[in-house]
Amino acid sequence: MKKLVLTLLVFVASVACKTNPFTGKKMLNFYGNQQIFPMAFAQYDQFLSENNVITGTDEARMITEVGQRISSAAERWLDANGYPGYLKDYQWEYNLVKDETVNAWCMPGGKIVFYTGILPITQTETGVAVVMGHEVAHALADHGAQRMSAGTLQQIGAVAGNVAIKDAQTLNLFNQAYGVGSNVLGMLPFSRSHETEADLIGLQIMAIAGYNPDEAAKLWQRMKAKSGGQAPPEFLSTHPSNDTRISNLTAWAPQAKQEAAKFGVTSFK
Repeated sequence: MKKLVLTLLVFVASVACKTNPFTGKKMLNFYGNQQIFPMAFAQYDQFLSENNVITGTDEARMITEVGQRISSAAERWLDANGYPGYLKDYQWEYNLVKDETVNAWCMPGGKIVFYTGILPITQTETGVAVVMGHEVAHALADHGAQRMSAGTLQQIGAVAGNVAIKDAQTLNLFNQAYGVGSNVLGMLPFSRSHETEADLIGLQIMAIAGYNPDEAAKLWQRMKAKSGGQAPPEFLSTHPSNDTRISNLTAWAPQAKQEAAKFGVTSFK
């Protein structure tokens, strides 16, 4: 058992040394692009084949055009800050899918989907840019790979406990406590931190792309109104509360404008 724990600690120390270029924070990531991207691309293609992808409309074209502007802005930032070639393995794709779900999502490597259900919330091109910046940021920060890595650690912890504990009653109590505790104290805060990080990165790159970062807080005010205030407590959620996001985005908007000014962008859509 001691050997297992030691091996795990050495493994974590060896992989937790990658740095997020946008935040300077260390990233937990066991998976390289060559491992995770092909799998993500295949899953994305399968999803598109099984759903109603909208093409040729003004809204579909807007999704693609905003996505291209946002990802180009990210590349400008990366090149200017000493990370040329950071996106060489990415294959950006932006699709609008007919679905009333109020959501958008991104897979590793830059595969993004907007559902039509979120368009009444975004309302404008700039509103789309708020969501797009957030989704592109997830891809830039390798959040998908980090979630997989955290899930692997969670599983290893469960296995270690089951190997070490011999008494059946104690093992049952451990499994119940570990399941709840590792989620509430581990996986959920980890997910919320990713959402907050994507909000911050996304706000900056949307500003560099020429979109007004002041609109981000307004979008989340509309999202809050849409939900009618119905949401689980923040500590039981994968996402920060609407109020937390509105507060953060309002406070960060001036910083995003300052970052955009470094790239000569001083007026915004």
